[in-house]
Amino acid sequence: MDKKIAEMKEQFLSALAQSRDTQNLEELRVAYLGKKGFVTELLKGMKDLSNEEKKAFGQKVNDIKSEVTKRIAERTEELKRLELEREINATPEFDISMPPTLGEGSYHPITLVQRQCERIFKSMGFTVEDYSEVVTDYECFESLNIPKHHPARDMQDTYYLENGQLLKSQTSAAQNAIYKKYKDALIHDGVPIKAIFPGRCFRNEATDACHENTFFQMEGVMVDKNISISNLIYFMKTMLSEVFQKDIKVRLRPGFFPFVEPGFELDISCLICGGTGCPSCKHSGWLELCPCGMIHPEVLKAGGIDPDEYTGFAFGLGLTRLVMMKYGIKDIRDLNGGSLKALSQFTDDE
Repeated sequence: MDKKIAEMKEQFLSALAQSRDTQNLEELRVAYLGKKGFVTELLKGMKDLSNEEKKAFGQKVNDIKSEVTKRIAERTEELKRLELEREINATPEFDISMPPTLGEGSYHPITLVQRQCERIFKSMGFTVEDYSEVVTDYECFESLNIPKHHPARDMQDTYYLENGQLLKSQTSAAQNAIYKKYKDALIHDGVPIKAIFPGRCFRNEATDACHENTFFQMEGVMVDKNISISNLIYFMKTMLSEVFQKDIKVRLRPGFFPFVEPGFELDISCLICGGTGCPSCKHSGWLELCPCGMIHPEVLKAGGIDPDEYTGFAFGLGLTRLVMMKYGIKDIRDLNGGSLKALSQFTDDE
């Protein structure tokens, strides 16, 4: 038996030295450690040994088994290192000194419209804020007057993560942080809170011409003393007239959103079909563009602001839908499709 073990070890070391890739090593591992491998065959021969011989022989088999496992692991790391060195030292298959042949790139239409909206609101005294795409349940719901088990949560099919956080389903998730960031300047210095915060949102939607699971919004808030609905209407009309460079037919209708009271839906006449009805507007002639309203007192309280002294408005502008109206894009899925041919036609308006 000892002779058999020695021969097997010698054969293994010879095969190991000749291995040139990880596939060879895997074949070698199976040949020696697999269910029908050499080590297993050795163990089958123990039935013919005495109890004392079995103990000594078993120890030797375990030793060779450990050595095979260790040497295969070491050889695997060595081959990986050699492969990396070959890749580093290899001559590239392309000439990095060659000039590009695809020409200059272009901005995505959502980027163009977002920047345009940012310029418009900056000119009206708003700051532009950025916020995370992964937020807590408190940020996205509870701070916005949507406690656990509230029916309003059924309005959004949210992507939850294993750690309890979630992918932002609405840009409103940034509201609480914005209020807390600027409340001292509002309360002590009398500086109104005026901020917009554009961002990407995610919902588990069934996609069609006017719905996507990934889309862009731009939240906006203004908080001060004596803010009213008329202030909201003024800022929204100003923004729309600047974006489209013409008067846009709009309508304001009641809408339910837990974080505003009263709440409204600001719709614009569909610019794809001229208001006659098409798949982009669900054949209604109108496109929901901007849920909005007066900030709910509980939301102000959560942000550390006294609702008896201050009021404000909030709106959630659908940037993706605004892009569709501005550029006449009939299907929202085209914006996330990644077609360079479709996207290369857009250029900066400046």
